[in-house]
Formats: sequence, C-alpha cells, structure tokens
Amino acid sequence: MSQIGHNISLTERARRIRRHALRMGEVQGQGYIAQALGVADVLAVSYFHATNYRAEDPEWEGRDRFLLSIGHYAIALYAALIEAKIIPEDELETYGTDDSRLPMSGMAAYTPGMEITGGSLGHGLGIAVGMALALKRKKSSSFVYNLFSDGELDEGSTWEAAMSAGSYKLDNLIGIVDVNQMQADGPSIGVLNFEPLGPKFEAFGWFVQRVDGNDLDALVKAFDAARHHAEAKPRIIICDTKMAKGVPFLEARDRNHFLRVEPHEWAEALRIIDAGAEA
Repeated sequence: MSQIGHNISLTERARRIRRHALRMGEVQGQGYIAQALGVADVLAVSYFHATNYRAEDPEWEGRDRFLLSIGHYAIALYAALIEAKIIPEDELETYGTDDSRLPMSGMAAYTPGMEITGGSLGHGLGIAVGMALALKRKKSSSFVYNLFSDGELDEGSTWEAAMSAGSYKLDNLIGIVDVNQMQADGPSIGVLNFEPLGPKFEAFGWFVQRVDGNDLDALVKAFDAARHHAEAKPRIIICDTKMAKGVPFLEARDRNHFLRVEPHEWAEALRIIDAGAEA
C-alpha cells in the first residue's frame, strides 16, 4: 500500500471517505450517495491496507490495479482517491461540473487513479481477467482488484468472466462484490435472485469469502487471506454492506439507489459523520 499516513486508523480513513463523498454529493444536491457511504469501509481497507500504489505516480508499473466496474459508484472511488492524495481535495468542489476531472460516471481518460471507464455495467470483471492474464505474462507480482455490484450479477458477461478466471487459475485476481441489496428497480434478489452466491463462485473455481462489508476487522482478515491464499485460483470477497451506512436518516429510506437530499440534510449528514472523527 501507499506509505502515507500510517498513523491514521482505518476507522478514520473510512469516516473521511464518507465525508468526501457527502461533500461531493452536496455540490450536485443528489447522487449515488448511499452506495458511497455503504462501500466506504471496503475502500478504506482496499487503499490503506491491501493495495500497493504510489500517490505521486498513479501509473507506476508496479502498482496493483483497482478497477471500478460500477461506473456510477465513481463518487465513492473519487473519495478514496482524494483520501489517498492521488486527487487533490480541493477538486471535490468540481464534482460533476463542466471540465471537471471528476465526472459523475467514472472515466479513465479524465481521472488519475481511475483504471477503467465504467459506463455499461458488467464489463469490469472481464477487463480484470485480461489485465490479470497480461500481468502474469509480464511476470508481474501485482494484483488486480475488481469492485463490482450485486446488480452486475444479472449480467451474463460477469459469469463468462468468472468462468474464464477459474479456468485460467488467476491467483492474481481479487474480485470484490458489493451486495447492498438495492438496484434501480428495487431489491436486488427481487430483480434476479443470485443466491446462493458463494457456492456459485466456488463451482467456477474461486476461493470464496463472505463478510460483513462494514466490519473493518473482518475486511482486513478477508483481504489478507485473499492475497496470501496458497491455491492457484482467483479470489472473491463477497461484502454484505448497508446502503447509506453511517447516516441513520438516509439508511432508513426505502428507495435509496439514487438520493436527492435537501440542503439542510447535507449539513446534518456531515454533522453526523464529523461526530465520529478521531482526536
């Protein structure tokens, strides 16, 4: 991982990621805030425990590749990249505006640290398989992480990629699936039931772990186990997360795939997040 700020706890990193995301959301007054709050703990562990990168050189050849398959989660990844000092914090005020490096859907051509463009869903894992194969041919020790959503489990391309990864025994590939049980059309398993999820990936030749995606200790153990697993097979961490985690009045909303938040509610959400700041 990057060598910056080892004295800052993962709890504080996750809190800051949530705060950065809320501040960007406030610029537009709306957005995919619930997903960003829910996946903040996963991103904190990814960037400040598991992933090797250099903040001053986002294209360093020796880096681990972190792919965001879910393009509309870009606000969440921007928040992590800001906290990692890959993107300057003052740029968050430009989120979603003309000529910004932080468009509302992630685009690799615009944003430092954004490995792929994630518009249409279901393509990230296939790209990750290609990257992992290429890195193996280059004799690289780098890992490829691919964060994707439970909604992307509806896409056949995801399962083609999963089958390919198992066939090629890609032990340098770590999938991370955010199971937050919400899609644009409603609860995820109500749209298309993907359970039992773990056994499906096991059948395709993956090393599978399922954890509470808002439990930092569990995430650290899972990422460590994924990186150090001895068998020659791809690894997946299934993360059950809570939409809008950390802001109770947003957690309570029934339909929170895309949130429109009133001006006074942004201030209250930030106040709640700030109340958890470490001294």
